[in-house]
Amino acid sequence: MNKHPNLLIVAQSGRLEYEAVIFMASLRAQSPDWTGKVIIAEPQPEGAWSGHETRISDPCRELLTEMGAQITPFVAHHFGAAYPQGNKIEALALLPTNEPFVFFDTDTVITGPLDGVAFDFDRPSASMRREGTWPLPPLYGPGYAGIWKSIYDRFGVPFDDTLDAAQPDEHWERYLYFNAGWFFGADPAEFGRRFLDWARALRDDPHDELACQVMEPWLDQAVLPVVVRSFGGGRPGPELAGLDGDVTCHYRKLPLLYALQSDHAITALEAAVAPNKIKRVLRDWEPARKLVYQEKGRDKVRPVFADRTGRTPERMIRNQLKAKGWWLV
Repeated sequence: MNKHPNLLIVAQSGRLEYEAVIFMASLRAQSPDWTGKVIIAEPQPEGAWSGHETRISDPCRELLTEMGAQITPFVAHHFGAAYPQGNKIEALALLPTNEPFVFFDTDTVITGPLDGVAFDFDRPSASMRREGTWPLPPLYGPGYAGIWKSIYDRFGVPFDDTLDAAQPDEHWERYLYFNAGWFFGADPAEFGRRFLDWARALRDDPHDELACQVMEPWLDQAVLPVVVRSFGGGRPGPELAGLDGDVTCHYRKLPLLYALQSDHAITALEAAVAPNKIKRVLRDWEPARKLVYQEKGRDKVRPVFADRTGRTPERMIRNQLKAKGWWLV
C-alpha cells in the first residue's frame, strides 16, 4: 500500500490550469520522493457549471499528465459557477474511499519535501493562515461565541473544547477558524459527504444566529471547522508546521507571492518552472510571463513591499498592487 496520501487539487480553464502546472512542477522539484497519487478534479461544463468553458486546455493537460497528475472530470451539482469554492467540497467524491487524502488549493507552491510532514489522519486539521474574515458579529449580538456555538449545536458537534483559552472571550482567534487552503482527513467519502450536507444546510436554511451574516465567499470556511471537529480533529500541531511554512506556500495570486511571501517560496517557484517544457506552457499566462519570466515580480513588485512591517491586511496589499498596475491574475 502506498504510504503517501492522495493529493487533491481542482483545475479548470483559465488561471487554475496554470496554477495547477506550478503546483505539479513544484511538487516534482521540491518533493521528488513523493509517490502518492495527485488527482486534479476538472469540473465539466454542465450541471452547476453549465454555460461556462471549464475544460483544461490541451497544452496544460498534456503537461500535467506528463508530470504524473490524474485529471479526473466531475459534474458539480450543488455549487458551480455560483460558488466556485464549492468545487473542493464536491470534488472529494472523486477520491478513493477509505484512503487518506490531503486537499490543497491550486494556488499553492510546494517549497520542501511534502513526504516529511507527519500527517495524523485520525486527527484531521486545516490551515491556520487566515484573517478574521468571518463571522462579523452585529452590534447587538449574537457575538462570536453565540454564532459559532449555534453551528456546532445544529449539527451535534462538541463546541467547548474547540476554544483557545489563551485568547480572550469574543476575540475571533479564540474560536476554531480555518483557511480552506489545505485540509486533510482519513476518508474523503465521509468527510466530503458531511462537508457537502452541512454547507448546503447553512446555505439553503440559515438559522437565526446567521441572519446577519454574509455567507459568500466564506461558506466553506464557516463549515470546515465543524466538520474537522466532528471527526476528532482540531488546530494543527507542531508536526504540521511545514504546511504554510518551509514545505508549502499558499500564495493566492502570483502578485501576492512577490509582495508577501518569503524569498524561499519565490526561489522554489521560479526554479520549478524554469525548464523549457514548463516555460512553453506558462508563458501564455500573462501573470507568469511578466512576473516570473520577465522578472517583473522581483524587479518591480517586491521592492514596493520590501520595508513592510507588521501584519498589513491583505486587502490593502491588493489595493496597492492594483494602483501600481501589477494586479495580474
